[in-house]
Amino acid sequence: MGDSSEVKLMARWYFGGLASAGAACCTHPLDLIKVHLQTQQQGKIGVVGQTIKIVKGEGILGLYNGLSASLVRQLTYSTTRFAIYEVAKQKVSPNGEPISFGQRLLMAAVAGGCGGMIGTPGDMVNVRMQNDIKLPKDQRRNYKHAIDGMARVAREEGFSKLFSGVDWATGRAILMTIGQLCFYDQVKILLLSTPYFTEGVTTHFTASLCAGAIATTMTQPLDVLKTRSMNAKPGEFSSAMHLIKYTAQSGGPMAFYKGYIPAFVRLAPQTILTFIFFEQLRNNFGFLPEQKKE
Repeated sequence: MGDSSEVKLMARWYFGGLASAGAACCTHPLDLIKVHLQTQQQGKIGVVGQTIKIVKGEGILGLYNGLSASLVRQLTYSTTRFAIYEVAKQKVSPNGEPISFGQRLLMAAVAGGCGGMIGTPGDMVNVRMQNDIKLPKDQRRNYKHAIDGMARVAREEGFSKLFSGVDWATGRAILMTIGQLCFYDQVKILLLSTPYFTEGVTTHFTASLCAGAIATTMTQPLDVLKTRSMNAKPGEFSSAMHLIKYTAQSGGPMAFYKGYIPAFVRLAPQTILTFIFFEQLRNNFGFLPEQKKE
């Protein structure tokens, strides 16, 4: 993913989706706890309390509620954003020519916007499935899996409901893709320009950890609003401004960073694993760039 004078293998368009899905399997319980923290209306149950509550009520497998939706989301959202970003990079820099930060930022923003829109149905069902175990048994939606959830939402609530929260999800995806993909590349280039780092897992780990921290800080307010919007009852919030005001009134400015620690604890490993898997796929199954003819 970095730029170098030596010829490196290029990533295939679908590597990002596969890497993200693999990472999601490892980090899903943390994502589940993050959603529970963001959607609690009262009380101050923390990370440990939420984990104990879920395991007591549903068993260890309760931590994997909504995994199918999470995988559907990664295979739509992350495949799209990685594919657009990587293909754009390969067009701009077919032989490893330097790419400016501005170009990377623009490519990441476009890729994130497209991925956010395409991934919203899977994301919305993911939030609902994760939040289902908090509801009384007679109020649970009980989706069998992600496809069943999307089909039922379209049938029972209308097709447009699948795109509930699309504005928040798209805004978040733009910031997430800038934070992860754009800053991963920039930090990696910076590290490789020093004498202390060489191409390898240590560099990939360090760059992705930094990218995860940047992405969490950039996206957390929109993530909270997106989660609340997707989990809202029909008509609960009349507009985006209503949701923002309600969130601010319910907990002050820090309400927009509710669940920040578990979000970072989830996103950091998610980002690290995604890029380590991605780099391994690129190094082992990538392709050589076409050389320019003289």
